[in-house]
Amino acid sequence: MDPNVTPELRAGTVAFGADDAALLRAIDEHGSVSAAASALERSRARATGRLDDLEAAFGSLVERTRGGTGGGGTELTSEARRLLARFDRLGTTLSGVAAAEECVLEGRVLDRDGELATVATSVGEVRALAPAGADRVQVSLRADAVTLHAPDEAPPAGGTSARNRLAGTVRAVERGESVAHVRVTVEDTDGRTDGTVELVALVTLESVDRLGLAEGTAVVATFKATATRATGMS
Repeated sequence: MDPNVTPELRAGTVAFGADDAALLRAIDEHGSVSAAASALERSRARATGRLDDLEAAFGSLVERTRGGTGGGGTELTSEARRLLARFDRLGTTLSGVAAAEECVLEGRVLDRDGELATVATSVGEVRALAPAGADRVQVSLRADAVTLHAPDEAPPAGGTSARNRLAGTVRAVERGESVAHVRVTVEDTDGRTDGTVELVALVTLESVDRLGLAEGTAVVATFKATATRATGMS
């Protein structure tokens, strides 16, 4: 799977991601939470706590047995295996479509901090990885790097690693079998275009429904500087 693709399944406020899938698979392989935690170099308390959170959201995921001739152990439930299968299908879908679309913004480098640069673009300042010495750049933003939030639920800029934040409005939701391409218009602040710039976000259908995404919905798009690439322009 593309390392930039991060599939997750949600139930309420709990997200099931790659680390959770690894925990369930380790339990299945090693036969206990303790052994799974050791294999993953996590503490047993951390693994048990996370498992409790997942079960509260997704239902029973493990069955524990005590004592007996086999010494007891832990096995995955049928619900856990269905959850893993859903997660794998979503990952396969994301891998196939994640790089299909990206937004490209032209801009000027304002300052640098090592490999990271602050770039002035038509939608405001954007932090991105940029080549040394480049002044004029094109900033590429992949659909799978964008996360959408309801405006009143968006994390503060200083409270997340996704420091880039753009407010916009959903123009269209193109639903597939597992994911949707959500097209978001963002105001062009310097008039280089017809007044708006379009971003595309790759979003699971569960998130589309949870956020109530539809034409006209106000959203905040966030994305990490390290997932944003700039290339020099001649």
